[in-house]
Amino acid sequence: MKRFLKQTSREYSLPVRLAVTMGVGSVLALIIPMSLLLWASQLDDVLGWKSFSPGLAGWIVGGLLMICGFGFAFWSISDQLFKARGTPIPVVATQELLVTGPFRLCRNPMTLGAIMAYMGLAILTGSLASILGAVLFAALLFLYLKGFEEKELEARFGESYRAYRVSTPFIIPRLGKPKQHEK
Repeated sequence: MKRFLKQTSREYSLPVRLAVTMGVGSVLALIIPMSLLLWASQLDDVLGWKSFSPGLAGWIVGGLLMICGFGFAFWSISDQLFKARGTPIPVVATQELLVTGPFRLCRNPMTLGAIMAYMGLAILTGSLASILGAVLFAALLFLYLKGFEEKELEARFGESYRAYRVSTPFIIPRLGKPKQHEK
């Protein structure tokens, strides 16, 4: 962890942060959704699962989830790049703890946004395997966040992160006015 923490303390230029985010972001924004679209229906066929028609309600719910999810994810990525001088990728880490913007609503707004977007896409595909894939992706993200990222943030930001963790929900935003955080 010490070596990793040393790596996270290095501040990178904006062009480097943008390049890293675009490179890794292409996996999350392109490859995973394309997998849900292209391979899930084939997996449904192999497993003998019937596809379903999302219907008008499914199109509305799926579309809203995708729009809100990608919007929420991109908002949090933008704040990481420009306000916290880092990226969502741990090796090019933020240089300050974000507790404003989408991070005042929940500790993992990018994850929430990605899960919403992928679930919306899964609903639109009409594929049970696609929905299962989105749920599996969410479970793996939760394991990573709880098993690694929270420990890393506590090691980097200490008491500030501990206070933030206590006062801000993990993934599901609270209804009502968010609590104010000290920097």
